[in-house]
Amino acid sequence: MTAKPDGARSIDEILAAARARLVRVTAEQAFSEFRDGATLVDIRPAAQRAAAGEIPGSVVVERNHLEWRFDPASDARLPTVSGYDQRLIVVCEEGYTSSLAAASLHDLGLARATDVIGGYRAWAAAGLPTARAEERAAAIAPGASAAVFR
Repeated sequence: MTAKPDGARSIDEILAAARARLVRVTAEQAFSEFRDGATLVDIRPAAQRAAAGEIPGSVVVERNHLEWRFDPASDARLPTVSGYDQRLIVVCEEGYTSSLAAASLHDLGLARATDVIGGYRAWAAAGLPTARAEERAAAIAPGASAAVFR
């Protein structure tokens, strides 16, 4: 192994810095805000959604398209993007990738973006609404893949 380059940070350091910028929410808090109009953004890949299920009414935007779909200045933004003050709550499988994604949304000026502590697993464990992926209860954004079934 080579020496760590100047300025390099571990993923634990990067994650801690991302989370320091967020006011993260529990699954129950996310559900309450979602019912009140917040946008719940599921960034999990299709295989995870196929295996575990989806959140009805969420918007599926795979991680590699996230910034383009929610940047109010992007030509590739979703039609539902209403501006920089929109409340976006990001969910991944366990609440790690979603923290990094929400911090990236902050970099775009979406300061109200956050993520769900514990991710989809915490959502499902709390008994909040879920659906089998084949029910197609989530909205699939352009560029995202629908869950694949075998």
